[in-house]
Amino acid sequence: MKTYLLERTQRIARSRAEVFDFFARAENLGRITPPWLHFSIRSALPIQMRVDARIDYTIRLAGVPLRWRTRITAWEPERRFVDVQERGPYALWEHTHLFEPRESGVLMTDRVRYALPLGWLGRATCALAVRSALASIFDYRYQSIRAILEESPRGGADD
Repeated sequence: MKTYLLERTQRIARSRAEVFDFFARAENLGRITPPWLHFSIRSALPIQMRVDARIDYTIRLAGVPLRWRTRITAWEPERRFVDVQERGPYALWEHTHLFEPRESGVLMTDRVRYALPLGWLGRATCALAVRSALASIFDYRYQSIRAILEESPRGGADD
């Protein structure tokens, strides 16, 4: 299975506690997911984030609704957490969220290891479409996080 890596970093001018708290609230995931994915959390909210917490949601890819379930496999408040796909479109999806203190705030890193199903067809699809689609999704996340956590006065965690 061929694995790929997407990594993005972002400086956020907020305390590590504020930034981690925003990401610890599953309901905020919809706020940073592009509208074209028609993201919807199916699990009851609020979700107690911890190791083994599961989140069910749906997205739409090319108009087709897909169910997705992730499980939190690491939970270290204010430092990092990891979610892994249990059910969804990928053969592998492991998303590590890192939060490192900096003098002027936090350096947040998204590190996603992923693989596609279907062998050579999955690899061709990745080369043609998936890599750029994921880049667009994480570009949207970057801009949304910036607007919510840096441009709004309270960071928007309770809005």
